[in-house]
Amino acid sequence: MHVAIAGNIGAGKTTLTNLLAKHYNWETHYEDVDQNPYLNDFYEDMQRWSFNLQIYYLNSRFMQIQDIRNTKGTVIQDRTIYEDAFIFAPNLHSMGLMTTRDFENYFTLFNLMDSFVSPPDLLIYLRASVPTLVNHIQKRGRDYEESIRLDYLKRLNERYEAWISTYDKGKLLIIDIDNNNFTENQEDLGKIINSIDAEINGLF
Repeated sequence: MHVAIAGNIGAGKTTLTNLLAKHYNWETHYEDVDQNPYLNDFYEDMQRWSFNLQIYYLNSRFMQIQDIRNTKGTVIQDRTIYEDAFIFAPNLHSMGLMTTRDFENYFTLFNLMDSFVSPPDLLIYLRASVPTLVNHIQKRGRDYEESIRLDYLKRLNERYEAWISTYDKGKLLIIDIDNNNFTENQEDLGKIINSIDAEINGLF
């Protein structure tokens, strides 16, 4: 089984991936942040590096999905291939940080890859307001995230909501992070686990 967690920067995807993997004894696939050779450059000069970064992520996530497909047990994935294509790349394009030529090239490649991948059996979307995202981002203190602007997070949130409102590739569980502090509250985590159990039981 393939479970994936989607959500904006700072929503808590990696933390929830860790907690659920520990609870269910699932195998994890993380977003490649530390090894990403473009990320620092991108935050320094988004216009120059946006296309390179998005192609890197596309390739990285496509390889992840191939690995997940070949794994026997249940895998939980931190961020999906769809978020790059429907949220981050179009947002960069609309902000004038990726040319139309590059965006069309990127999207053609995504559509080709999408025809070869299976969607997750369960998608968990972490919905969070911009103040909550900012609070999480400040707490974890990654240097390259210090320059992220509020309007950038707001634009991403709007695109996430638009994407989730039409998501029909499989089962979807939405968790409101403004009202669920699963990182510090066991009871809140328990609520998420109960919801996941209900969804998983419905899969079989």
